[in-house]
Amino acid sequence: MAAAPVNAQVEVDLYLHVRVLISIILGLAVARLVGGVAGFIQHPGRDRIGLIHLGWVAWALLNVITFWWWEFLLSRVTHWTFALYVFIFLYTSTYFLLSVLLFPDDIIGYKGYDDYLLSRRGWFFGIIATTEALDVVDTLIKGGEHFRSLGIMYPIRILAFIVLCLIATQTRNLKFHAVFVVSGLIYEAIFFVRYFESLS
Repeated sequence: MAAAPVNAQVEVDLYLHVRVLISIILGLAVARLVGGVAGFIQHPGRDRIGLIHLGWVAWALLNVITFWWWEFLLSRVTHWTFALYVFIFLYTSTYFLLSVLLFPDDIIGYKGYDDYLLSRRGWFFGIIATTEALDVVDTLIKGGEHFRSLGIMYPIRILAFIVLCLIATQTRNLKFHAVFVVSGLIYEAIFFVRYFESLS
């Protein structure tokens, strides 16, 4: 059996190198999210738990897991550059930023986690909107065929979510935030099951 061309082997090695970086950053994000939830179990009365906050924790954990799953498709990339490497680093880091915002070191001075999250809504939803925009670039990196396979609902969903995030940065209305997080959770779950049940 003929040996793989040197350049092809280098590209494979670069992908594996990048995958390690992705795994480290997302592993830290998962640890922060799961550790935060475990803290509620360990000290149930220490801080006031909020349903909106818990909803976004679930959304973030689902997104980290699914992002980690479908980043395997980066194996289709045939030419890696430093710019692409930096992009993947920045995109992956947004998930860690979200996990830290959801579970800060403390929430002293706030009435509970919902109050804390809404006080940081500009940063939180701004980062989510950025993550959604970066997802489009990430999807295109995996190839035009992959992007088209997601259908017209993919860009529509991204645009709608970004608009809702921008609205969320401007309001503390609890009903809006409750509907937003529930809708986001339902759609993300449906989207994943529909398009990413299998990588093959």
